[in-house]
Order: sequence, then structure tokens, then C-alpha cells
Amino acid sequence: MYSQGLRLNILGSFEGHQGFNGVMLGGVGLAWHLEFTECIEHPIIPRPTPEDLLVMYQPVQEKWLQICQQMAASGFKQVTSFNPYWEQQGHTYEDHDGYRTVIQCQQWP
Repeated sequence: MYSQGLRLNILGSFEGHQGFNGVMLGGVGLAWHLEFTECIEHPIIPRPTPEDLLVMYQPVQEKWLQICQQMAASGFKQVTSFNPYWEQQGHTYEDHDGYRTVIQCQQWP
């Protein structure tokens, strides 16, 4: 879902590593990646709050609109942000577990 919505590449994955499975998403040359893991032996129930946010900035409006369309097409649900600041220049999307990603049409920093 995140790979498609944010157009991130699968950089690596693992299974059964000390009881965990995981996947790393990112881009070539980026100094960061997202890592999603699950514990095989002790699964947890997701407990996100409306303020647990991943915020991505895209200052070019055409590209921002494209990312917003990708998020919806990938299964994210657009929701109203708990913090009204994110509604001024962005859209907030929620995944199936309730975690939220803000796509902000703004330069950072």
C-alpha cells in the first residue's frame, strides 16, 4: 500500500529473523527508508492516534496532486486531519490500520 501510494521501492525484506518479518521501502540515493515489521510470535493490535503522522512534502502542485491520486488508488482513505494546520495545504490519508500520512503541498524546510 505504501509502496504504491508513495511510489517507494522495496529495498529489502526479511522473514523469520528472530521472530520478525519486515520490509524496507525507500528510494535509490535517499538517506532514509521506512521499515514495516511484524512480530510472528506476539502479534500486536495497532493502536494509532490521530496525531501519529508520517508527513511527506511535495512543493510542486502537479506532483502533489499526482501523489494524492496515487494514495487514493492504493487504498488509502482521505480523512480530515485532527490538526487543522494540515488541512491548509495538504491532505491526510489513513491506512487500513488507522495510521495516517499527510501529503503536504509545501517546501520543507
